[in-house]
This record gives sequence, structure tokens and C-alpha cells, in this order.
Amino acid sequence: MSAFALYQNAAAELSVLEKKRPLKVSAKKKKVKENGVGAVKRKTTAVNKKKPKRLVKSVSKGEHQEGAKPCEDNEGGTVLNDLLADLARVNNSRDRASKLFQWLIHPIPAKAFFRDTWEKKPILIRHQNPDYYKGLFSTAEFDRILREDDVQYGVNLDVTSYTNGKRETHNPPGRALPFTVWDFYSSGCSLRMLNPQAFSSTVWNFLAILQEQFGSMAGANVYLTPPGTQGFAPHYDDIEAFVVQLEGKKHWRVYNPRSEDEVLPVNSSRNFSQSEIGKPMLEVVLEAGDLLYFPRGFIHQGDCLPDAHSLHITVSSYQKNSWGDLLAKLVPAALGVAMEEDVEYRQGLPMDYLTYMGVQNSDKEDPRRERFLSRMGGLIQKLAGYAPVDAAVDEKAKEFLHDCLPPALSPEEQASSVQGASTRWGNGRPLNVAARICSQTRVQLIRSGCARLCSDGEVIQLFYSTDNSRVYHKEGLKSFEIKLECADAIEFLIHSYPKFVTVQSVPCDSTEEKIALAEMLFEKGIIRTAEPL
Repeated sequence: MSAFALYQNAAAELSVLEKKRPLKVSAKKKKVKENGVGAVKRKTTAVNKKKPKRLVKSVSKGEHQEGAKPCEDNEGGTVLNDLLADLARVNNSRDRASKLFQWLIHPIPAKAFFRDTWEKKPILIRHQNPDYYKGLFSTAEFDRILREDDVQYGVNLDVTSYTNGKRETHNPPGRALPFTVWDFYSSGCSLRMLNPQAFSSTVWNFLAILQEQFGSMAGANVYLTPPGTQGFAPHYDDIEAFVVQLEGKKHWRVYNPRSEDEVLPVNSSRNFSQSEIGKPMLEVVLEAGDLLYFPRGFIHQGDCLPDAHSLHITVSSYQKNSWGDLLAKLVPAALGVAMEEDVEYRQGLPMDYLTYMGVQNSDKEDPRRERFLSRMGGLIQKLAGYAPVDAAVDEKAKEFLHDCLPPALSPEEQASSVQGASTRWGNGRPLNVAARICSQTRVQLIRSGCARLCSDGEVIQLFYSTDNSRVYHKEGLKSFEIKLECADAIEFLIHSYPKFVTVQSVPCDSTEEKIALAEMLFEKGIIRTAEPL
């Protein structure tokens, strides 16, 4: 019997039992089996004693489900807005990201999560608190965005359905207006908002903080599904997924990768039929306040129960962020260096190599093939000595800076940055209002990793993300050229983070150069001052 059916039967049984017996929940810890893994429930509070226990059903009774690890916590979570306000007072943005991620996966310690679970297996977290993630997004905000913002079908919103094994997209052209969108929803279509961070300041702030935890872009999609429907076919993704249930409930099935070739895949999959994916290794009903994580390559599908809608947000990261992706940049660069510096790479191929190499000759027993393969292996092994690893890492860093959301500044940060600086317009004419930075002004990078110094051997450039759009890749990568004599000063500011340092302490030749550099970085939004100017 499926979890869908079990959940319905269990709900009906509980309803009957509640009518026959007084409400009473033992304070003693009870060990329960969930998907074949033991979980320990903590003592319930007085409020929780008035509610029936929530249920999670296993795929088949008694079967051990590898990788399915439910964690339960009914102590209640921090209200998100209060949490974000507290995090805004944390001076180090790396610490800020770490604290936010720990809140997301509480009660599992982040260190244990990355050691035991990350990229390895799914994990289920139950907070037993429907308000734990409240404030991140809501159906009311979905409606507000449709009314107030320019939401375009196919760009910002997809209308989908999955019926009788067939996945369809129903996007008309143009703007998604609420009258039409809610008509689609009432007829059984699912709604997927593709970039909620472009419209929701809370989601923007949440992801802008979290991206520093991963050192990789953090993105999100919001999914709103009507009762008794499914919007998407079974598939796997090329991202690490954190499914955060915000409203209602949803029945999820997660399946192991079908083969080693699909473990941590490079690209997302096509849509699968039910017959191609076998039995799920994890089957669960997510309720508001729950979180489900699964690595890229794990096939998944979610459908709504008949009695409730579902709103969840999937937070994603680590797309195209593997060793192979780094090597894809490193190997061509290494080959370029080798061909410049080593004559062996420039020597001509044997004139007759086409007669004994290639697929049509692969079964030939020819000593020339052995010599050719041996020579090629030696060149490949030797290539490692020419690999410009730091330059390749910088290329990945530039990609990350292009992908990044701009920092969502707190009121204090805004007041001490260029966004809070004096206007250059007054009395109907432009004003020459200087930034008033002096040698004793204390400055700090606006965020860890918001800028990176790179060089191609001839030109030194500073790449930065503070001017990015909230819309993914709406604009190109931002950078400007740095004078050679200022490179040490930029490195000093980057490595000094999170400390505030005086402009005078910046290693430039003269005080005038120090102030000029600080003013330029301030105007780009890369640094802020300790006090509002």
C-alpha cells in the first residue's frame, strides 16, 4: 500500500479514535519506525498534547530504507524575520551564512550533515512546528506578486500538469495576471515561480546570505499545487535540493539513482515513466515546517493529497560545481601553456597514424598503436606540470560572482554604504558632494567574497558582485581594471575582512592614492565605512 493510501487510512482511524478516547499523550519517549529507520520523539509540550501525532509512512512495512533518516524536533523554531534581523547584526557574512544554514537544517549539526549526508543520501527533518519556516514565502505573497509585478509566463512562471503519465506545460504568451493564473490553478494546474528572489525581498535576503555557505549560487523555485494533483513527472536534477514545506502537505517519493552513471549527474534528466524508476527508497508526506533534502541524481516526484493544497520552496545549490567542471577550465589552459613552453607538444603526429588509430582500427594488434598510446599517456601525465590551477579557480570564482545575488543590506549597512551616501542633486541642479572619505575613515568589504582580484598576466582586474541584479544573469559580469601599484592594497582589504581598517593603513604609495582607491571602491558598493559619512 502506498504512503498516499496509508496516510488517508491513518487519518480516518485517528479521527475515530479521537472520538472514543480522551486526549492523552504519554510524556515517555517512544521509538517509532519511519521508512525503516528508528526515530526518537522528544517530549511533547502542553500545546502538542492536544493534537494527534503526525504520521510518516514507510514504503513497505519492515523494509530497511537506506539513506532515509527522519529527524524530529517539536521544540519550535525562531521566527524567520527575527532571525534575519539578528543575523544582520553579525559582522562576518561567513558566520551569518553558517548560522542561517544551521537554522535551516536544525537540529542536525552542519558538520555532521556535510560529513554524512551531503551528496550521499536524502534526509528528512520534521520540526513538528508548522510555523518553523513561516515568513519565507506564502500564497498571499504569490498573489501580491501576480498583482503588483511584471510576471511573465515561461520566464518567471510555469503552469504545469501531470496526468496519466503525461507532463504538460500550459503557458500562454505574455504577462501572468492573477485572474488567469488562479483560473489555471482552480482547474488543477500547478504553478512554479522560477525566480522568487526577484520579487520577494525575504527570499532575496535568505538566498544572498546562504550562497556564502556553499561558495556557489543559491537559487530557489516556489511550487504551488492544488489538492489531489501532481504537476511534474518523475525526474532528477543537477542541483542539491532542500525542499522546504511552507503550507499544506505533499506526498513525496524519492528513488535511488538507477546506476552509477547517474550518481551526481552533470545535467538534469528527462521525464521518466513510472515503470523506469522502480520502487521508492523513501516515501513520506511533508507537512508545513518539514524539510526534505536529496542530492542531485535522486529521482523524485511529489503529488498533493485530496484534502490539502501544497506550497513549498526548493532551495538549490552546487550546480556545475564539481571537480570535473573545474578541470574543464583547467585542462585547456594547461594545454595552452604546455604548447607554448614545451616543444614536445608541438611536434607533429606520425604521418600514418590514421591507418592504425581510431575506432575502425581499435581491434588491430599493431605495435604502432602501443607506441602511440604510450606517447599520449606520457603527454597527458606531463600536462599536470603545466596546469595553472589558481587561474582556473579564478575562472570558477568569476562564474560564481556573475551568478551571485547582490547583498541585501541591513539599514545599518545601507547607511554606511554608497546607497546611504548624500545625494548629488539639490535645488534643481547637480551638486558635487564628495564622499568625505579621509585617511582615518575605517572601511570594510561589504561582504566576504564580494570581490576578487584576477590577472591574465597582463591586466589586473577586480571582479565584483555588489552591482548584480536580482534577476539571474540579467547583466554581464562586473569588473574594472586595477593599477599594478594598487593590487597589494586590494589584497589587503580582502584579507582584512571582517575587520574594519583605516584608509591610512592600506598599502599604497601616497595618502592621496589611498583615499582615491577607497572612494572608487565605495562608489562601486564594494566597501562600506564603520560610521555613516
